[in-house]
Amino acid sequence: MPEKSFAFDVKPWLTVEENKEYSTPIFNLLKRRTRLDSVDENLEGDFYILEAPPWINVIPITPDGEIILVEQFRHGTQSPTLEIPGGMVDAGENPLEGAQRELLEETGYSSESWKSLGKVSSNPSMMNNFTHMFVAEDCEYVGAQNPDEHERIEVHTLAMQQFLEYVEDGSIHHAIVLAAVARFLLMERR
Repeated sequence: MPEKSFAFDVKPWLTVEENKEYSTPIFNLLKRRTRLDSVDENLEGDFYILEAPPWINVIPITPDGEIILVEQFRHGTQSPTLEIPGGMVDAGENPLEGAQRELLEETGYSSESWKSLGKVSSNPSMMNNFTHMFVAEDCEYVGAQNPDEHERIEVHTLAMQQFLEYVEDGSIHHAIVLAAVARFLLMERR
């Protein structure tokens, strides 16, 4: 990935106090009191932050150039989605290890050829984590899926053009998946 070229001018806010308000197995809710000290203004306020582990997603491609997708029910939108494999990075894993594990667990596919697509802020307005994105090429089916207890996943392989049509028509609408697709297309353009 190229180095950042934009020079940011906005002054950072300083944390005055932080409290964990609520904890779940996948995120903590923090209440963060912050202050902006500048020549023009002095502001202080409370902000609520979801503290979450890093996430990953993978654009897995077979030797035939097909993309491997997962279909699953998402409880936030109460609807099924079509996505690339992804999930949380477990404690003790680096993002690549998490990506390799998630690909195998969700699809039964594995790859020896991995490329990073960089990372994106999951939602910087209220979340502190990043999603690390990868391309896995020459993916081969190596065995049955091993999804998490509450995951019910259908695996699909599609021609790349069909996948991109589903992105274009909104059938694939998961924002972090779309970020990976954008980075993938930029990589392919070079």
